[in-house]
Parts: sequence; C-alpha cells; structure tokens
Amino acid sequence: MRKRSLLFLSLLVPAFLGLGGYAVLKAQQKTSTASAKRWSDPATWPDKKVPTKDAVVTIEKDMNVVLDVSPPPLRSLTINGKLSFADNKDLELSTEWVMVHGELEIGTEARPHTRKATITLTDNVKDEDMSGIGGTNDRSDRGIMMMGGTLNLHGNRTNSWTKLSKTAEAGSNSIEVLNAAGWRAGDAIVLASTDFDPHQAERRTIAAISGNRITLDKKLDYMHFGKITFDVDERGEVGMLSRNIVIQASADADQTLFGGHIMAMAGSKMFVEGVELNRMGQNMHLARYPIHWHLIGDAQGQYIKNSAIHDTYSRCVTVHGTNYLNVENNVTYNNIGHCFFLEDAVEHGNQFVHNLGILTKCHPDAPCVPTNLGPFGSEGGKNFDTAGQNAKDILIPSDNTASTFWITNPDNIYRDNVAAGSDSTGFWFALPEHPTGKFEGTEISAMTWPRRTRVREFKGNTAHSNFDSFLFDRGPRPDGHFATGGHISLANPADANGPQVESVIEDYTAYKNRNGGIWTRGEMHTFKNLKLADNAIGYTHASGNLGRSAFTSRVVDSLFVGETDNIGNPKAPAEKAYGRSLPEPELADFPIRGYEFYDYRHELDNVTFVNFQDNATRKTGAISYLLYTSFGMSSNNTIQRAKFVNAKPVYFPPMEYKWSNDDYGNGSYKSSVFNDKDGSVSGVPNSYIVINGGIASDEGCEVKPTWNAAVCKGDIGRMTIGAAAGGGGGRGAGPGGPAGRGGAPGAAPAGAGGRGPGIVVGARLGRIGGAPAQPLAVLSRNGKEFPVTGATNVRAGTEYKVTTERPSLSLSVTELDAGSWVMFELPGFTTAASGTAQDSLDALRKANTTSYYKGNGSLWVKLVSTGDVLGSGPASGPSGGASLQASR
Repeated sequence: MRKRSLLFLSLLVPAFLGLGGYAVLKAQQKTSTASAKRWSDPATWPDKKVPTKDAVVTIEKDMNVVLDVSPPPLRSLTINGKLSFADNKDLELSTEWVMVHGELEIGTEARPHTRKATITLTDNVKDEDMSGIGGTNDRSDRGIMMMGGTLNLHGNRTNSWTKLSKTAEAGSNSIEVLNAAGWRAGDAIVLASTDFDPHQAERRTIAAISGNRITLDKKLDYMHFGKITFDVDERGEVGMLSRNIVIQASADADQTLFGGHIMAMAGSKMFVEGVELNRMGQNMHLARYPIHWHLIGDAQGQYIKNSAIHDTYSRCVTVHGTNYLNVENNVTYNNIGHCFFLEDAVEHGNQFVHNLGILTKCHPDAPCVPTNLGPFGSEGGKNFDTAGQNAKDILIPSDNTASTFWITNPDNIYRDNVAAGSDSTGFWFALPEHPTGKFEGTEISAMTWPRRTRVREFKGNTAHSNFDSFLFDRGPRPDGHFATGGHISLANPADANGPQVESVIEDYTAYKNRNGGIWTRGEMHTFKNLKLADNAIGYTHASGNLGRSAFTSRVVDSLFVGETDNIGNPKAPAEKAYGRSLPEPELADFPIRGYEFYDYRHELDNVTFVNFQDNATRKTGAISYLLYTSFGMSSNNTIQRAKFVNAKPVYFPPMEYKWSNDDYGNGSYKSSVFNDKDGSVSGVPNSYIVINGGIASDEGCEVKPTWNAAVCKGDIGRMTIGAAAGGGGGRGAGPGGPAGRGGAPGAAPAGAGGRGPGIVVGARLGRIGGAPAQPLAVLSRNGKEFPVTGATNVRAGTEYKVTTERPSLSLSVTELDAGSWVMFELPGFTTAASGTAQDSLDALRKANTTSYYKGNGSLWVKLVSTGDVLGSGPASGPSGGASLQASR
C-alpha cells in the first residue's frame, strides 16, 4: 500500500475575501491561436524531430498541435499551448502524466469526437517529483493536471443508462430495456442489483442487439427485477460503461491500486462529456481522484456528463471548494470510498442530476467496518461501533461507512439520481457545523453553517440495495470523525435566533435496503410522495432540538409497502424456507415495519400502507416505534388519513435485545404513543394508541393483542417525575427523556449548529451492559404498579399514589390540553414549592389551577395544565403544562 499523501499546494490555495467568497487565480497561459500543425510532422517541433519513446514533450504556448498518430509511450507531456486529437482515426496517447497550462481538446461541445481516443497513464517512473507540484510524499504523477488550463473532452455517447422493461431471470442470456438507443455490440454494460446484496450487480458485454432487446455474452447469475410493483418502481438499472473517449491507468494499477487522476486546480476549466474513466483514483492518497475540481471557486458552465466512471480505487467525482458545476447523466460502477463527493462543505449551487451509482465499496476486497445504527449495524450485532473510523486502510474516517452520494452542504441540487447498491450508504447528508479541511478556521468557514442551511433541492431520487438508503445525520468533525448532528434550516443560517424554514425531500423511492429506507435527525423536514418498500425499516426520524420547532417531520402523500412481488434471490436456508430474500437471514424473524415514531414532533398525513401482515416467520406492523427507544415519544405525534391494504396497522414489538438499537435500560419505550386524529388507524377519532402495559393503558382503553398496543380515548400527555434538583416546567426532560441525554462517543450538542440552549441529542445506541436504571418512584393505581425513572405518558383525569425514598421530587405534565389535570398522593411529603393551597381533598379535586392539600400524613398535588405554547425562536421550547416541586 502506498503512503498516504496530503495536498498542501500553496500556489493553489484561494485568497479568502471578507465577504465570504473566494478568489479564482487567473490562468497563467492562454490557449494558442496559432494555426494547427500535425504531431507527425517534424516541422512542428523546435528540434525538427517527432517525439520518440520516453520523450519529455512540451507544447509551447505559441503552438497548436493536432495529434494525428499514436505516438510511442512518452515520459511526460506539458501543454502550454494547445493539443487536440484528430478525428479521422482511432488514436492512443500513453504517458506518465499530462500537465495542462493551455488546452487539451478531444472533440468540442458543438462537434463531439467520433473515433476512439484513449489516454493511458503509466507509472514506470516511481515517486516522481514534478517540480513544484509536490515531492515523493505528495504524488501528482499518473494524472492529467490543469494549472490554469482547459480540458475539453467531448465523446459522442449520450445514453448512459436505462432500466429493465421486464424482469431478467437468473440463467437468461438476454435482457429487455426501456431505451438502448446508441448502444451496440461489443459495449460493456452493468446490471444493478435489485436485491439486498449490492454485489449482485453483474457486468456483461453486448453480444448482439435488436431494438431494446440485448443479447449478452454470458448468462446472468442473478434475477434482476424489472417491474413496477404495488406502485413502486423497482425496475433494475442498466448502465453503459463504454465510451469512445477513454482515460485510464495502465493495467498494472489493478495490483498497486495506484490509478490515474484528473485534477483541475485554481484558474482551470473542465468540460467533460461522453468519456470513460477506468482504473482511476489513487487508493489511500488524498486529492487523487478520477475527476476532481480542486479549489476552483465559481465554476459556472463546467461539467461532467454522459460519462462512465468504473473500477476506480478512490471515489468517482470530487467537488472541492467549487460551486455551480453540473454533474449529469453519469454512471459509476465498482468504486471505492464515497463516490459523488462534496469535500469540505463550502460547496454550493452544484447540480447532480440523473446520475447512477452502482456498487460503492469501502475497500477493494474487504467488508466495511461501518459506524451503523440498527439491529444489523455491525459485525456481531454491535451498534454505533466507531472502531471503523479509526482504521488505517481508509482515506477518511467515514469511508468505512461509504456512501454513493456524500453531501456535506444542503445548498446543492440532487435530482433524479439513483444510488443502486452500496456496501453501506446510498445518500448521506453528512453536515458538519462549519466547513472543514482546507477551509477550517477561515472566514468562509465561520460564515457557512451547513446544519442551518435549507435543502436547496432533493427530488426524484432513488436508493436501493444499500444498508441505509438515506441518512440525514452524523456530520463530520474537523478531524474527520463523525457523530450525531441534527439539521435545522434557518432563514438566515448565520442568525441562530432567526426564524426556521422548512426543508423538503420530494418523490423519493427506497427499496431493498438492509436496514432503513430513511433515517434523519433535525427539525421541520417535510417528505412528500415517499415510496418505501421491501426495507427492514421504512422511516425513522429523530428530533434535532426537542420541542423547539413547529414540527420535527411531516410525511405526506406517501406509500409504504412491506413486501412486493420482488422476491429477490433467496440463498440462505432461512431465505429459501421463507421464499424470498431477507434483510438479514440470520435474523429472519426481525419484525419489518413501515414507519417508526420517535421523539417530537412527527406528523403523517395521507399515507398508505400495503402488505404488512404477520406470517409464520416474523411479525410486522405498518406503524411502530424505534426499538427500544430510551428517549420516549411525544403524544403530539399524529397521523390522519391513513389507509391500510393487507396491512396490520400497528405493532409495538416487545423487548428483545437482539433487535435493540436504542436502549439504555430505562424502559422509556413503554411510553410509546401517537394520536390517531381522525380514527383512520383505530376507528376511534382523536384517540391515542399506546403500548400495551404502559401507564396510560391502565383503563378506558381497548387492548389490541396483535398490535401489542391499546386504543385509548381522552386526553393523553407527558408526565415527568424526577429529582427536585432537575427542575420542572416540562422543559428539562421533555418528550425525549432525561435531560442531557447521552450521545455517541464524541457526540456534540445537536440542533442549530450545536449552539444555544437545548438538550444534547444522542444517537440510537446499543445497550452497553450494566443494570437498568433504578426507578425514582413507583406509581400505583387500581392495584397496578408502574416504576418511573423519568418521563412517561399519562392520561388526563387520573390519580396516582407515589412511593419513593427520595426526600424531594419534581412533578410536571406537558402536552395536555388546557384544564386537563393529573393528581398525586405523596405519603410522607409535607411541602409544595408552588401551587395554591387547598383546605380539603374535596376542594383540591374541584380546583382548576395547580394546587396542593396536606392531610392524613400525605401531600396531595393536582397539576392542572395551562396548555403548551411553543416559543417564538429556535431555542424556545414549549412552555405551559404544569409543574411543582414537593419535599418531605
């Protein structure tokens, strides 16, 4: 393995300006306007000799040369003027490296190149020092490098990818696609996996073609699904890998993993279309990627499109300190590390449109060591194991949780892209608090707030055959390691106290993901027209600042399907017995679920659930809760206009640690609850569905045994019983559980950039040993006892006896309607710190404000809610409710 390199090129670092923009260095050379001369003509060259093998060639700034022959392999090529490829024959240029100060042209946008043009980058001269570009530990050779130059590569292939028009069965030697226009015999194609395993992607060569029917050079090993099933488009993608312009490393790169690279530095321009990049990227070397815009600044009009990037050793398309690029209609396959990569989080205004990424890997031939959350999170069932972030065989810590689309700034456009198979993640919004890397500590970084910036556009995207399909959490720190981080978009990201604005995710499809269709953390996220199918878990959303926003998430006009007609390729015994592939065959009984409620405050409106029915292998439910949340849920979570087709509406799985991905042993999951506003779930309008056996399901509820839940009438809110020093008022713990809730190792406060007052929001974590927390108190009612360690739900109009050894307690209720009340008897207590004293128990029961009564060796307390009122600023939590401190 070659030594890791760092790029510190002082000539290329942009000047930082006070207004938050950054300068672009002007090109030192201009493209030659001299009349074109042929490479093969001795008169073209100053020494009157055509370059021979291992020549060090320089095209001076007053030269305009047309490559009309395939020269012998060169030592190097420096272009200060212009070099273009003739378009009357197939040509190949082989060299150690190309330095472009002027222009390298193969075709133009108006006249794309029509013949085969190949540039092969060799590595016969090891550890070459390129006079000012860097020393042996700062490798820049085996590349096409632009310093103030222009790269124009324009091939004639435009149909990068399509979809199957019917299912291709295993053993078939032909496929039918929607659009094979321009494809031809001899082209290489790749079929994406349509199952949980991304490695079921298959590369084939077109043996013959007739219209949209393609004959393959050999039979398929796997079934590739090709239908719209239950209104979810699961037609597998087919990518075209062949182009008539090829940039590649020589074949030895497959052994060294030291491929070629294309790098545009400050003042340069790249216009790339219809190009094939093969054996590119230099594994374990920073800044050496297949194609890389490096600190360009505003690059309006530049692009890579209609291209294929495959079998690379480090990334696919890297955008670093560069804005307003167009990355469109490209296909990638079999690549290592984050593929479409926004590097430092300053990048904005870029468009990623209709790109297809197939088989993104963490390592060349080893599994990921991911920092995942979920029942299948890591080897051995561990959750949020961060060991992979400290590995020595990855470029940056997050590459062990590799994503096809790594998004560090939401102020970019992602439209109609497909993440079709990753060893770990499909789309990852990995937002740091401030830009990192080259920009850390700069004025630009200080003025840029990715976690407070609205999502510019994320629409029409699809992810399948990943572990996590869509991840909106876990942003990088300056050292590259990552931990939980919520997103709260503000009208002015620099103003932490300004108004919040909505971010919208629209028309998103996720299927056959081994863990989650969507996991996100933040506030005021609206998801429209989701189509989530065949995932272990459809949707989970954590709050970014608990109760300080108008809402946390809304899912509207969406569809969840438990299992479709896509049965996959069952391989394991459990899968064969089940009749379809499973997210994790070793946990065949995992209860798949559509939507998981969690935290505060989530709303579902006009959502349809299809095919969530129990069977002999596993139980299921359309609506559920995060297993097994130690942070509780809000009774303000709502659903309305729900529809169920062959679907059990609700299932709250009982505790089994093998499925747990969020449990600290405090039992907060027993307070799971949501409000069925119109009765479309339960048949009872304005009812509350609570977990069976919880404190709120004591009476007045209809138990649904197959749901492990109860349908309850009346007003249900949140109740917190804590040590008096913890305060009351409903703010301290809130719906998320104890204040100061823990996070992943190294987690920082989430919310609006992690600043201002608020609760430290942690991750879903696995239970890490230790005994469950001891209850602060035991509540009893009607002969039943309920241990309480913090927050739980509560029914208005109920009375509890409180048994505790504590000398004092704080009592509070929130999320109850104004006038709703709860009463407590506290034997041995004598003093209430607030409230109105009443002279009898009867007077207390008639009181319409928070009051107390002392008598018969007990203190009786009645908490009367004033209703909850949301504060006006991002850091303002809900006020109201009722609270009181009592002591002995």
